[in-house]
Amino acid sequence: MRRDRPWLNVLFWVAMSFVTLFPIYWLFVISVKPAVDLFSTPEVILTSFYWDNYAEVLSDRTLRRYMANSIIISTGNAFLCTTLGFFACYALSRFDLGGKESVFFWTITNRMAPPAVFLLPFFLLLTQVFKIGDFILYDTKIGMILIYCTFNLPFAIWTLRPTVDGIPKELDEAAVVDGASTWKVITHIIFPLCRPGLAVTLILTWVFAWNEFLLAATLTSFNARTLTTGLSEYVTTTGTEWGVMASIAMITLIPALIVFALVQRHIVSGLTFGAVKG
Repeated sequence: MRRDRPWLNVLFWVAMSFVTLFPIYWLFVISVKPAVDLFSTPEVILTSFYWDNYAEVLSDRTLRRYMANSIIISTGNAFLCTTLGFFACYALSRFDLGGKESVFFWTITNRMAPPAVFLLPFFLLLTQVFKIGDFILYDTKIGMILIYCTFNLPFAIWTLRPTVDGIPKELDEAAVVDGASTWKVITHIIFPLCRPGLAVTLILTWVFAWNEFLLAATLTSFNARTLTTGLSEYVTTTGTEWGVMASIAMITLIPALIVFALVQRHIVSGLTFGAVKG
């Protein structure tokens, strides 16, 4: 964009904002319309609001249970992946491990594979392999947290490694000379300097787990069912309740927007930390 034409900048960002936000706005329009009005002539500008769709969703105890499951699974998976990814990156960065680049590449290949490939192995693992008496991990929150680690942990390692590599090893050596143990080096030096990268990793892994549908729809039935899978229950042989589905979709956006708003300032610094080395 030329500096002597600032209106081009404004026009570009207005267009980009419209393209990005209009689908969300249209989803909201559908969520506040009664079923009889959905297939009539669409109104871009709302003149009335029909809140019964939201009332039906919020009054449904099953959907509230699904929302609680989504929060628990997403938060648990995000903290577990971020913690394990941090320690894995520290080992890859600070220790002279043979073939560590191959190990790093191997972890990334798990993220490259489509989730549908793992459905049958995951089902057998949860129902047959990890079985203690009558207890199985199928349709449990713990089982879903561990399953999501298959895809989110490689992403956490890939995101955090540049952050850890960007911290000079001389800081570790100086702390060791002063008598600090390895654990103190990690907790008092490496961890505080990695906070922006840790925040970004925590946010993104949380969002990935929150939005996931395929694995949750296949590996849960009721006890650990998530809010995104609750959408499918409104697609029946007698019709699709578009207004209720749209209201559920709008509700699923709210936690993600809150998380991003709270830690927005860490996103840019976390993604660029370690990108340039002296």
